[in-house]
Amino acid sequence: MAKLKVGIVAGGKSSEHEISCISANGVLSAIDRDIYEPVLIGITKAGKWVLPPEDYKLTIDGKNLPTISEDLPQTTIDQLDVDLLFPVLHGPYGEDGTFQGQCEMAGIKYVGSGVLASATGMDKSFAKPIFEAHGLSVAPGMVIQQSDWLIDELRILADATKYGNPLFVKPARSGSSRGTSKVKKADELKKAINFAFEYDTKVMIESAIVGREIECAVIQVNGVALASPLGEIKILGNHEFYDFEAKYLDDSTELITPVKLPFGVTEAIQDAATTAFNALCCEGLARVDFFYTGSEIIINEINTMPGFTATSVFPKLWQAGGIGYTELITKLIEAAITRPLDVTR
Repeated sequence: MAKLKVGIVAGGKSSEHEISCISANGVLSAIDRDIYEPVLIGITKAGKWVLPPEDYKLTIDGKNLPTISEDLPQTTIDQLDVDLLFPVLHGPYGEDGTFQGQCEMAGIKYVGSGVLASATGMDKSFAKPIFEAHGLSVAPGMVIQQSDWLIDELRILADATKYGNPLFVKPARSGSSRGTSKVKKADELKKAINFAFEYDTKVMIESAIVGREIECAVIQVNGVALASPLGEIKILGNHEFYDFEAKYLDDSTELITPVKLPFGVTEAIQDAATTAFNALCCEGLARVDFFYTGSEIIINEINTMPGFTATSVFPKLWQAGGIGYTELITKLIEAAITRPLDVTR
């Protein structure tokens, strides 16, 4: 019996290009080659589809992150000889519905959420009101359009003061904490907003939530969203929050599982994770991040294509739930191959 050809898509045009490469390397190293024939497919920072060689380096070298070279042989989505795409793409142009739309147009099946769920999950300013409408608590905050900031900077700075101190300032449609700042003083706010605008034309300002950072992974099996055991992020060293360097570069975070929580809180967070997943009509997989203040569960965000290395939070949480990395990849491929292509879902 012929093996299913699975295209592992790495890179992309977003600021998370390098993290995508690392995630793709994880999938390539763990996919069950007795069942599947993996094919590495790259998308460069310029947006070109390319075919890297089988031994293409996708790992961190010291502090140097991997990238997809612009000089590799080019291809197009319509020229691919694969049965399914596994897009290990993070951020805009990969996790936001644009890639998913390309797949739908080309008639190629793919792992993960569809166009609408991907787009809504990527844009935190759209996801937050949907979460609220489904009974989930979110951090108080405001959204700034770059066009408004350019003409009404003083009013916006004044409006932000009602959310207290400290504040978090972040791009609405970025991930891996790229462009995110923790603001402790009023005179730091303008700089933080301008920094966030380097990554997006829409920026969010939110009250900082004092609480434990709890994460839950979700997968869909036979159409039903299932929640993993919970994990707690502990930040080591001198990092103010779970930023890009803490996540990827200097081993300054620790994932603790199982998590010790008061009676009923674990189940409540797991229920909130599947509620968020279903509220956005997600499919396949997601990681849902929360704060637990001791009295309240607050959803921070949902990631429809979370980090996917063997040491990433998503696979680790499912490992704690008895599903190993290779089996997890297989489950996601099996779910995707049986799902019909339909942008209206």
